[in-house]
Amino acid sequence: MNTPTNPYSTPQQQGYAVSGERAAQVLKNTYMLLGLSLIVATGASWFAMASNIGFINVFLTIGVYFGLLIATNMLRNSAWGILAVFGLTGWLGFTTGPIINMYAQIPGGMEIVTTALGGTAFIFVAMSAIALVTRKDFSFLTNFIMIGILVAFVASLANIFLGIPALNLAVSGAFVMLSSLLIMWQTSAIIHGGETNYIMATVTLFVSLYNLFMSLLNILTALSGDD
Repeated sequence: MNTPTNPYSTPQQQGYAVSGERAAQVLKNTYMLLGLSLIVATGASWFAMASNIGFINVFLTIGVYFGLLIATNMLRNSAWGILAVFGLTGWLGFTTGPIINMYAQIPGGMEIVTTALGGTAFIFVAMSAIALVTRKDFSFLTNFIMIGILVAFVASLANIFLGIPALNLAVSGAFVMLSSLLIMWQTSAIIHGGETNYIMATVTLFVSLYNLFMSLLNILTALSGDD
């Protein structure tokens, strides 16, 4: 969503403060909606855990996710888009519940979950801070991130049938790196005026957090198994 001029650029000496009323408002709305989305996802995950919901088929998970993603994109300029975001984040939280339940039943499982959550939070804060403090335009990473995510996604689908542990670990590592860069890229896009829709910005950040958490969970599980 490029504009003829960039009203969000600021002198370097202003440091991390987001300049431009419009950019600041988009950033504020994005973080507010992201916070609410995390609450919705947590509630949905807790409900799935309390109800002892079994594992949900991965293709059903992906199918519903893409359906809700398309709906969110179509409704991004209306208030209904916010409900679509909650539907999407709630669904991802719901499908995560059975996975967390599995970890809760094995020795040291919840420590792995807690560590993955802590790592996710740390990476989010760190990558967001890089974009806000340096105020650098990271749009040059666009093609690398998008192509990398597509390749990693296809590889993850292929490994559902192949079941190669090394490939699973490699895909998880790739998603950690790409999701981290995507957080930095999206934050930069907001403050430089490249993203003016807080609904889509929220979805990008939430999905990045989700992929980070799930990937760290896989990596930590593999490492604990090697001990």
